[in-house]
Amino acid sequence: MQKPAKPADEESRIVTLRSLNLLDTDRDERFDRLTRLALHVFDVPIALVSLVDANRQWFKSCQGANLMQTDRDVSFCGHAILGDDAFVIQDTHQDPRFADNPLVIGEPYIRFYAGYPIRYLDGTKLGTLCLLDSKPRHFSYRERLILEDLAKIVEHEIQAVQLATVDELTEIPNRRGFFASANQALSLCRRQNLPVSLVFLDLNNFKPINDRFGHAEGDRALKSFANMLTQVCRQTDIAARIGGDEFALLLANADRTDVEKILKRFASMVDRANQEQTLDYKIAYSHGVVHFDPEKHQDLDDLLAEGDQLMYLRKRRGRKQPSGR
Repeated sequence: MQKPAKPADEESRIVTLRSLNLLDTDRDERFDRLTRLALHVFDVPIALVSLVDANRQWFKSCQGANLMQTDRDVSFCGHAILGDDAFVIQDTHQDPRFADNPLVIGEPYIRFYAGYPIRYLDGTKLGTLCLLDSKPRHFSYRERLILEDLAKIVEHEIQAVQLATVDELTEIPNRRGFFASANQALSLCRRQNLPVSLVFLDLNNFKPINDRFGHAEGDRALKSFANMLTQVCRQTDIAARIGGDEFALLLANADRTDVEKILKRFASMVDRANQEQTLDYKIAYSHGVVHFDPEKHQDLDDLLAEGDQLMYLRKRRGRKQPSGR
């Protein structure tokens, strides 16, 4: 058996895939509809939307088999994402790369495979739309084109999911996207008994920026603030715009010292941005920090409510700190 090689952009590919918050999510009718259509069009017993993670392939949609994921080392889709066109094995028993593959000699007894890479907006290959059969079969050029067309529709559906969960202006998660990903992170930290904190942030005096310099400049300030938040984040952290000038950070597996260091780096970043600002205004913000306590907090809503309250008290007191925090 030949294990699939890793793409040249593997590290950034995994970052992109995980940032989409598709892995380990519930079934979605928009993807199930396409795999059902694939079963009908190609007359195959199994059709999948597969996402290739670091060490596994996980199925966002699976029709015809009771599968959730498999090891990446035995995956056919791991091979498919290495190319740009349809990857087809018409008879696995005749291909030395797959003849002794556990998925060939055991369930689901793959004899035929066809997969087309699914790409994100930047061209990153996330996984495939693929077809499986327990019998060998010919796959025509016309069928390859149809598979490509269906894979493009899957890509459009992924983009639609992202548009519903990503803030169009700042290109970071919106409130809906934050809840989707932060709830998963919070649940994981609870199960693993890991520390997790939430930071609620609100821009100070944002309305005067719009009034004096125009909404375009206000938008630029929001984008700059969001960009600094994402820069200060670790890969496990989640930054989101949850309201007009309100933002949130979920810091997973971060103790109080880690949180203080992250906020200090962010404060320095804002200070530098203000020093480089050519217009007569400064980006200022207030924030509230909540450290998750399982005896006190039931869910993400509790963290946000307390963070909002702490932020508001801090803003009302007008505590004088660098950069207006």
